[in-house]
Amino acid sequence: MKIRDDGLRYGLVTRVLHWGIAGLLLYQLGGVVAGAALGETPLTEAWGSSHKTVGGLLIVLAVLRALWGFYNLATRPTGIGGVVGRLAGIGHLVLYGLMLAVPALALLRQYGSGRAFEVFGLTIMQGGGERIEWMMAPARAYHGLLGWVLLVAVLGHIIMALVHHFVLKDNTLRRMAG
Repeated sequence: MKIRDDGLRYGLVTRVLHWGIAGLLLYQLGGVVAGAALGETPLTEAWGSSHKTVGGLLIVLAVLRALWGFYNLATRPTGIGGVVGRLAGIGHLVLYGLMLAVPALALLRQYGSGRAFEVFGLTIMQGGGERIEWMMAPARAYHGLLGWVLLVAVLGHIIMALVHHFVLKDNTLRRMAG
């Protein structure tokens, strides 16, 4: 298997980033859905305790995925043309935008809270101790809302992958699955 995308299928790095992000997003969004459905339980509290850590990892992987995508832009497999292809391109841009915006808002809120941000025992941001309200307000207003929009976009992405595989019977899913 090739490391880079080759025009016919996605390479190893693209696949590892795609499926890694997919698994982490499903874990992250599943925890949010479980919390909304079940309320505070030992399960949802345990699941929720990893929310910041998984979110920090997701933004790193999403940035890497975007950079890797730009690096492979000329050799990525071509999609369907026409209106459907343009809609798929827009859908992917929305996914990328949300995968970057949702955790970025949380980081802004974390910095504005004056508390340190630690992931895997590493201090990513020092806590300044002083609350900065204008930094916290956008995340309070949009982090959760855009997280739900991301969930809908992810579900749409999954549905369309299944439509490609079972209805259109093209190689779209196979190019990413291997």
